[in-house]
Amino acid sequence: MRQMLMHQMLPVILLVLLTASQVICWRPWPHLKPNSSDLIFGGSKKFEGSSEFVHMKYHMGPVLTANITVHTIWYGTWQPAQKRIIREFINSISAVDSKHPSVAGWWKTVQLYTDQTGANISRSVRLGKEKNDRFYSHGKSLTRLSIQSVIKSAVTARTKPLPTNPKSGLYLLLTSADVYVQDFCGQVCGFHYFTFPSIVGYTLPYAWVGNSAKLCPGVCAYPFAVPEYVPGLKPLKSPNADAGVDGMISVIGHEIAELATNPLVNAWYAGQDPVAPVEIADLCEGIYGTGGGGSYTGQLLNDRDGATYNMNGIRRRYLVQWVWNHVVNYCTGPNALDQ
Repeated sequence: MRQMLMHQMLPVILLVLLTASQVICWRPWPHLKPNSSDLIFGGSKKFEGSSEFVHMKYHMGPVLTANITVHTIWYGTWQPAQKRIIREFINSISAVDSKHPSVAGWWKTVQLYTDQTGANISRSVRLGKEKNDRFYSHGKSLTRLSIQSVIKSAVTARTKPLPTNPKSGLYLLLTSADVYVQDFCGQVCGFHYFTFPSIVGYTLPYAWVGNSAKLCPGVCAYPFAVPEYVPGLKPLKSPNADAGVDGMISVIGHEIAELATNPLVNAWYAGQDPVAPVEIADLCEGIYGTGGGGSYTGQLLNDRDGATYNMNGIRRRYLVQWVWNHVVNYCTGPNALDQ
């Protein structure tokens, strides 16, 4: 279970609240002070997000070692250009010819995780079937359970239903900027879990990620948008000229990485409580480059137009958070300066 971050302004206090539902992804608050390890270790990559107290463990559940297929549900109103940004990110995970640092290089850290037979997470991640729900079949305000009903509608549709593949299929529900999801903005920007057979008819690993462009870009599209209550902080320029969608990309990467390593919430996670696991992307939330931690994203790259990114895809550039490397016990990314 991803921890939820709440905030207070004077003084800045970070409260960690354990929840008892889906595994969720949060975005970094830009006003949080660096933690003690930032001050001690400075810019050394070896210590970004690292801790002798982090014990990532395998709990014997399944992981996705077969070729991974991402089936996408586009809920609400989506522009073709927005879909292309997200599709190309997913396709870039398995691309072998992307310029360094690459999305495929980022995925190599995820591949280090294995199941009980020693088989690694699959290198292959590809786009599967897609389903458009442009008429908001379940309304513009979704609960956590109604999200599963949206997935049910997609896999049981009379025309072109999504295939059901519990062993290697991931189901990615993306909601447009005019859709509110339970706890969106106040507590979550995305989450993953698995569907209940009583609702969907199958146990399917899935993730939801929302476009925050209208509701809370300063929270879920940070650092391409900043909160209004932090005066003087300027947003970074997004690499694909769409702050809401570019903000979604890192959350999508976060959730796909955790779905691959912990699809049924009983495989790879840290902590003693299986109801509230801390997963491989949770540990590196807010770290995008060397020196990252606390309120600092780390050292990033800028293109000729001044847009900020840290990874190359097939044809585009993206900003994607790092993930936990359990072999070396710290967060890693392909854009690390000392790689």
